[in-house]
Amino acid sequence: MKDEFITRIGVWGQRHYNYLKKHSPTVINVMRMNGTLEQYLVDLDRDARDTYDHLVRQYAEIEGVTEELKAADNLELTRRMNSIRNRVEEFVLHDQIYA
Repeated sequence: MKDEFITRIGVWGQRHYNYLKKHSPTVINVMRMNGTLEQYLVDLDRDARDTYDHLVRQYAEIEGVTEELKAADNLELTRRMNSIRNRVEEFVLHDQIYA
């Protein structure tokens, strides 16, 4: 059965759907029958996106990524932000998507 709504779900929800499809197909089938799969994935996607955005902002503040750094050394700012985004992405994937 093809879930047409998947293309309307964000990247975090799609990753979780693919994880469930591979590791827990029964869960997907039960949620399909109950009509709760789409809303579950929409909610999970929103929560994961909010967590990601919040943590990126927090880490940037803690690690001193500021407008002054942007003006002084744009390359260093990019390096730090990429590092922060990668760490936060791994956290969200481990904590919410593949859990």
